[in-house]
Amino acid sequence: MADSLLHNKHLLWRAGFGPGINQIDGMKNINTKTLVNELFKEGAFTEINYDTPDSPVSDHMMTDSKTPAEKKKEMQKLIRDQNNELNLNFLNQMVNSKDQMREKMAFFWHGHFASRVNNSKFNKQLLNTIRKNALGNFKELLFEVSQSPAMLNFLNNQQNKKDHPNENFAREVMELFTMGRGNYTEKDIREGARAFTGWGYDKEGNFKERKNLHDEGSKTFLGKTGNFTGTDVLNIILEHKATATFITTKIYKFFVNENVDSKIIEQLSSTFYNSGYDIKKLMNDIFSSSWFYDKKNIGNRIKSPIELMAGIMRMLPMNIQNPENLIVYQKLLGQMLLYPPNVAGWPNGKSWIDSSTLMVRLQIPQIWSGLRPLEYSPRQDDDIDMGMKSRETAMNKSFKNPNITIDWSRLEKVFNDKNCEDYLIQNTKTLDMDTVKNFSDKSIKMGVINLMSTPEYQLC
Repeated sequence: MADSLLHNKHLLWRAGFGPGINQIDGMKNINTKTLVNELFKEGAFTEINYDTPDSPVSDHMMTDSKTPAEKKKEMQKLIRDQNNELNLNFLNQMVNSKDQMREKMAFFWHGHFASRVNNSKFNKQLLNTIRKNALGNFKELLFEVSQSPAMLNFLNNQQNKKDHPNENFAREVMELFTMGRGNYTEKDIREGARAFTGWGYDKEGNFKERKNLHDEGSKTFLGKTGNFTGTDVLNIILEHKATATFITTKIYKFFVNENVDSKIIEQLSSTFYNSGYDIKKLMNDIFSSSWFYDKKNIGNRIKSPIELMAGIMRMLPMNIQNPENLIVYQKLLGQMLLYPPNVAGWPNGKSWIDSSTLMVRLQIPQIWSGLRPLEYSPRQDDDIDMGMKSRETAMNKSFKNPNITIDWSRLEKVFNDKNCEDYLIQNTKTLDMDTVKNFSDKSIKMGVINLMSTPEYQLC
């Protein structure tokens, strides 16, 4: 297989959600540098939205004992519908947007700045903040996320007041969003929390610095002393090179390899720091480097459930009648957009695969092609639905086949004179093509379905 095809495929999986069917014809001949430049061209930004109209609900109505139970139920359903629409519209962007790099980067930040709140308006605001700044400046992204109502709500900073500081927000900002453990002390968290007192939002979800709740006293934070505010604290964190190293390492593990090359990290993070945290430049440095295309970095990542689904949807031209059932697959596979398991986001790598998820993963191509029914229900121990008790019954009642029609004739035209495995599989060395071929008739349709049902297709 020509190196350029291998490299281009690698790039499209890492910097996006895999090659789309419309990219197959040109993939062998396009120069990888040209492809990198194309990926970094950003189109006009459009927000992800939901069509279900907002009703005048506020957080306190949901918790207020005076709100009738029926009304609460109705509000819950509305919020769930809106969150599902956001989820599917985000997935749709991953599958169909020309801005593959922006949506892939947004998908990364969506796991990094993990939040899970029951307010669709806040979720929408945070999701679009992350998408808008995905390839922008990390400082701006950090400030906007830290001042978003979703994050302030999720990490209890609405309750962070002078004389009663709540340390949750300050702790997670340092541990998970910026510096990583080992680069600050418990005292830094306490002092940081005092600086963030008063940061919150109003009924409409607008960021507010509530001066009357802010601790005006002197604080010592990461070796500096002053009457610091939340803004000062974030700026001091960004002055520390540990922040650039932590972010670069996380990006390297996600986009390149879970096994870190410390020399490369040192070089990348120092450039990232000196660029004033320019995300686009960092990603360009990664995808333009020769080491990114080393054999050890190709086909070594287990696709996350969303990457797996989006990749199949980009390759098979499909019409989906019941897209809401795609959320069922996200639950079954353990990655539901807008519902990270906790503030640390999704664990990657081998944690995606266990006996139940592997079976569903390998069968999705056949189920979506209508060749076999879905025979699974989600794991019981999963809190992904935030305490919905009757999930099993709800699942089985609501689940219909997604009713997917795939345009096989288009696929057959595209692959007519090609080896499907060269375009679908990252590492064809371990692939036993005889088994794939003996397994079915010789049609391109069955060839593609069977290739997508191999363990090799789980890797990118």
